[in-house]
Amino acid sequence: MDGAFAAEELGLALNNASLPPEALRYDVTPLGLHYTLSHFDIPALKASHRLTVEGAVQRPRAFSAADLRALPQKTVRTTMECAGNGRAGMTPRYPSMPWTSGAVATAEWTGVPLAALLGQVRPVPEAVEVAFHGADLGFDSGVEHHYARSLAMRDATDEVLVAWAMNGQPLLPQHGAPLRVVVPGWYGMASVKWLTRIELLDRPFDGYQQVVGYQYRKAAGGEPVPVRHMKVKSLITPPGIPDWYTRRRLVERGQVELEGRAWSGAGVPVTRVELGVDGAWRDAEVFPPAEKYAWQRWRAVWNAVAGEHELACRATDAAGARQPPEPDWNMGGMGNNAVQRMPVTVR
Repeated sequence: MDGAFAAEELGLALNNASLPPEALRYDVTPLGLHYTLSHFDIPALKASHRLTVEGAVQRPRAFSAADLRALPQKTVRTTMECAGNGRAGMTPRYPSMPWTSGAVATAEWTGVPLAALLGQVRPVPEAVEVAFHGADLGFDSGVEHHYARSLAMRDATDEVLVAWAMNGQPLLPQHGAPLRVVVPGWYGMASVKWLTRIELLDRPFDGYQQVVGYQYRKAAGGEPVPVRHMKVKSLITPPGIPDWYTRRRLVERGQVELEGRAWSGAGVPVTRVELGVDGAWRDAEVFPPAEKYAWQRWRAVWNAVAGEHELACRATDAAGARQPPEPDWNMGGMGNNAVQRMPVTVR
């Protein structure tokens, strides 16, 4: 799509929630500020809800909440980003949730490690994938389905959680209550909410969101590339104060402390962040990650002079990946990790 946003896109924007950019100041995003995306309606699951684990296992079983809490528990701080974050910055754009940059946040999730849960049911040697089925049901591109995704067995590690708490509190309905999956280092589509069933498979999972929905495609009918780990990215915490309508930033001249967040996927740390001022780049200070999968803080001091300016930031991770100047366009508008640019007026 080109031009103005469609009414359907605006409806999706009102139905979901973006991280306010000023909330980048928090190491751990408060519950009410964490971004949310629901593909379909938010299900109302009862407290008596049981999680079924079945398929290519020796001991299929349904777990109550008490059963799950009796297993080993773990808390993981992880940054989660929607694969469509930045879609609004791609032209032409895919008609979907028109994210700008706010579909990212960091939380502390508590639950049972997936590996420990699978140990209770004993997967058979033929099992190659683990599929996660949510309670949310609807249509996408004319296909009716429950939202579901899978991981290869090699990715079903202790770092993947079946979670029941977020920032020390029971999951809220919009975040997947009473159970959800959390897959650190991956885009958020892998972290299935309202989890009802885990299915071990002896073949690749063929659910819609696995084989159609979350794929990088350059053209209709082109070779798809699965969306998996997050790409290296950074954002600026907005300095100064905003204009009400345009949200343009206004700051006072002189030394301005700038800060922001940077992250990458698969637990790879960010090693460098550069601040751009009117096209001139210099290194910022990068703080080490508090935990393997959590975003990192960066800071720099800008000697701001009166006038109109453009701030930008770009990150490089330990694997050598660096943010590109422009989006890597694809049909679904996913994985946009282009350099952020922010107009600022200095008074």
